[in-house]
Amino acid sequence: MLDTEVAVVFQPSGRTVYVLPGTRLLEAAAGADIVLDQPCGGAGVCGKCRVRVAGECCSPTPAERRMFDEGELAGGLRLACQTSVCGPITVDVPETSLLADAHQILDRAVGTPPAAALDPGVCKRYVELPPPARGDDAPDAVRVQRAIGPVELDLAAVRLLPGRLRETAFRGTAVTDGHRLLDFEPGNTESEHFAVAVDLGTTTLAAALLDATTGDDLAVAARLNPQTRFGDDVLSRIVYAGGRGDGLEELRRSAAAAVDALIGELTAAAGIRRDRIYEVAVSGNTTMQQLFCGIDPAALGAVPFVPAMGPGLGCEARELGLHIHTRGRAYVMPVIGGFVGGDTVAGILATAMTEEAGPTLLVDIGTNGEIVLWAGGKLTAASTAAGPAFEGARIMHGMRGSTGAIEKVVVDGRLRLNVIGAVPPVGLCGSALIDAAAELLHHGMLTPQGRLLDRDELPPALLPDLAERAAHYDGKPAFVLAPAGETGTGKPVLLTQRDLRELQLATGAIRAGIRILLGRAGLAPEDLQTVLIAGGFGNFIRRKNAQRIGLLPRRIERHRIRYQGNTSLAGAKAAALSRLGRRRAEDIAQATEHVDLSTDPAFHTAFADSMIFPEA
Repeated sequence: MLDTEVAVVFQPSGRTVYVLPGTRLLEAAAGADIVLDQPCGGAGVCGKCRVRVAGECCSPTPAERRMFDEGELAGGLRLACQTSVCGPITVDVPETSLLADAHQILDRAVGTPPAAALDPGVCKRYVELPPPARGDDAPDAVRVQRAIGPVELDLAAVRLLPGRLRETAFRGTAVTDGHRLLDFEPGNTESEHFAVAVDLGTTTLAAALLDATTGDDLAVAARLNPQTRFGDDVLSRIVYAGGRGDGLEELRRSAAAAVDALIGELTAAAGIRRDRIYEVAVSGNTTMQQLFCGIDPAALGAVPFVPAMGPGLGCEARELGLHIHTRGRAYVMPVIGGFVGGDTVAGILATAMTEEAGPTLLVDIGTNGEIVLWAGGKLTAASTAAGPAFEGARIMHGMRGSTGAIEKVVVDGRLRLNVIGAVPPVGLCGSALIDAAAELLHHGMLTPQGRLLDRDELPPALLPDLAERAAHYDGKPAFVLAPAGETGTGKPVLLTQRDLRELQLATGAIRAGIRILLGRAGLAPEDLQTVLIAGGFGNFIRRKNAQRIGLLPRRIERHRIRYQGNTSLAGAKAAALSRLGRRRAEDIAQATEHVDLSTDPAFHTAFADSMIFPEA
């Protein structure tokens, strides 16, 4: 006997889905095209997917009992990643539980580097061919080859050619990929030659539409990576890919559909046709690139973390689910090793860091912190699992950089906050977390060991506004960033002792990685000539505060720390516009030494030491 499906109504959208009893609310929400925030990957520990239910849901799980008190549970509060449907149910989804579309995504990229002289892989050339006549009965393919040089014609091109040549009176634009004919377009379409660069981030996607004849950006678009509903970090997605029969394909389709939708946004904004895009270059970390290509990432989930890809991957764009020219090409960036992937190669390419005169450090700060050192004519790179604290996960009131997030904390006689969207705050994002910790250290409310002082331990000369914000949560000291009367939730936005421990872990991992690479090169932090900060999140942090908590080296002048924008997108642009850019990317990947921090005996000691915030 078949089980009867039950209705799940989501408010305020009014969307209804029918699911079998026992279905998790998170899965039901996905069926209704409602993407809930779940940075912990559905483990029930972050509390970001809270909803209010009315109807027949199953008994609260232990995780929910830890998250809510009896009164809140009686009022219908649940975690969508934990609660299962037992009968017809109505689910009220607060805006704060949605994965915000207004996510503050950095889609700005540094300029196209000198290496990317315009030399796209796909070329267009207008030709006027002599039509067949008595005494000139050369085959159509030979006639084309006489005009543009030796090119290969596969079956698809041969099928196309007879009709197209006669339709165009033997006048048109030959489209070639190296020595292969892709198309013969009516008229002169040499100026209609476009490419797309894609930054395939773990959390966000960004894409740029490029004019392949000038190198100009025509449009830029960005959105959240829909794979975040399967978990915020790459390991969660590796587990998901291998944990169910269709997991890998589900992840692949999710990313492909989102990138294809971005291409649609770009073409609509620029007013061009999709079939005038001939190349797409994709840059992402190792896991994201393999998932996008439908390559099993299982080997990345266990020591020694072996990637499937090494050199860059070229294929037809339609194989990846991208709708551009029917025979358009895709290029996926090469990988250095382990989790140091194409986005790091793109960053090295885009910043031209190997042209710097002195030792140079490139740091991409995120859930996975990528670190590259250029010193003594040698590139070394490492990836460290900083954890999701910078994205707001495992921070009690943490959130991504969307509307309502505190993004800046300043103490200037009193505590002041900047909130994204100029609305009452509902949480804080990673940049504010760094700011707050730096200010607490500066004013003596936080010890270098990461302990928040209790009210009776506070320095006597502490600013009254700061002293009044000392509080308790769960029996331990906490700090009130915004009192209940000033927030969008009616509850205070707190920074807890546990939050600061999470920040110590994230900061310590990146700091230790930097220390290991510098130590291998025999360098001290003050020997660095330049520190380049890459990635979306990195461009929102304050250098002074990042140095105060030890996230960036302290013993160098602040002006030597430079923001580089979205270097992953910039490197993808270079690859999309230039065969030389691709060759340089391949050379970079092969020449860069991958340092596996997990097997370095010095890393664990360095990590323990680096968790301690620097002394004033």
